[in-house]
Amino acid sequence: MFVTVLFALLFYVATAIFLVGLGMRIARYARTPAPLKIPTTPAPTTRRGVVVRMGTEVLLFNSLFKANKWIWLFGFMFHVALALVLLRHLRYFLDPVPTWVVLIQPFGMYAAFAMVIGLAGLWVRRLFVERIRYISSPSDHLMLALLLGIALTGLSMTYLWHTDILAVKLFFTGLMRFELNPLPTQPMLLLHLFLVASLMVIFPFSKLLHAPGVFFSPTRNQVDNPREKRHVANVKWMIAVEKPAASADQ
Repeated sequence: MFVTVLFALLFYVATAIFLVGLGMRIARYARTPAPLKIPTTPAPTTRRGVVVRMGTEVLLFNSLFKANKWIWLFGFMFHVALALVLLRHLRYFLDPVPTWVVLIQPFGMYAAFAMVIGLAGLWVRRLFVERIRYISSPSDHLMLALLLGIALTGLSMTYLWHTDILAVKLFFTGLMRFELNPLPTQPMLLLHLFLVASLMVIFPFSKLLHAPGVFFSPTRNQVDNPREKRHVANVKWMIAVEKPAASADQ
């Protein structure tokens, strides 16, 4: 019962930090003004074109594909596999489980291997490409280690150390109703869940925020129409920025 209570509290706290932290970051991104018209050219000249460009950027990593095919391959492999794995895990939170979630179970299972390969390729890049290694911080390696640990522990439970998935589902569906149901104490499961909760806590404060942040990037979400329409900067924001500099000069 101690383990059940401990992990219940852990996931309540992790979920609160994740949701509140992510919401605050997104609100901050939304409030941050874009004083300059700086879409990366060649850029779309209509709002519909911006939507198409953003869609290809988010779904296909278009700019990364043009920049480096190998990085695109590992990055795209990881993100697609991660999406399938996350969708597969919906079965632990939904009752009854939708048909489409049942149908993607085999794809999500094997996507975990692609996820590991993609993460390994991205980590090798950070370790052995000199210019990337130079700008990599410990937090970059921590994110990769957490994601890789989550993937490997998940695979180990699928193929090596099996756990009671029905009990795991009862635990999480119970948490959603603020009920405590016993959590299996299988060590690999507990390690897997601990790593997931750790990632949830760290996510709002990490570089992984590029996921929502891409939608607020002025180089991607602006229409290239400086001649047709004047871009007016946020005057209040500019005054607020200039005030400290003026006082310092005095």
